[in-house]
Amino acid sequence: MWTHIPWFSLTGGMFIGLSALMLLFLNGKIAGISGILTGIFRPQHPDAGWRLLFALGLIAGGAGASYGLGFEMPDTLNISGIDLMTAGLLVGIGTRLANGCTSGHGICGVGRLSLRSIVATVTFMLVAAVTVYFRLHG
Repeated sequence: MWTHIPWFSLTGGMFIGLSALMLLFLNGKIAGISGILTGIFRPQHPDAGWRLLFALGLIAGGAGASYGLGFEMPDTLNISGIDLMTAGLLVGIGTRLANGCTSGHGICGVGRLSLRSIVATVTFMLVAAVTVYFRLHG
């Protein structure tokens, strides 16, 4: 079946890159999701409107792919609610420590050849690989 060819991943990656470029060129903003979400939760922030629309677009895109196109959502490997909340908290802490997330550093920062973003992205990926290894083999 043609779904084994990474066309969906390639197409999705191109759309992510295109949307990051559009946000940068049209709005002068970096498409870092943690920064975008932080601005939403500060209602006095002058950019709260577009940030909310951006976040809603992420949700709508995922829902549309899942329900409209029939893509399956990732399996959570039977993770408990406590483990899932702990993982989310740790990701949030890591995002704060790195002063950005994988979208801001990995997509936008690496594309701009930012040394800080390259180091952050390598760190994210190494920690992710170690975490998956211990999660599956520990």
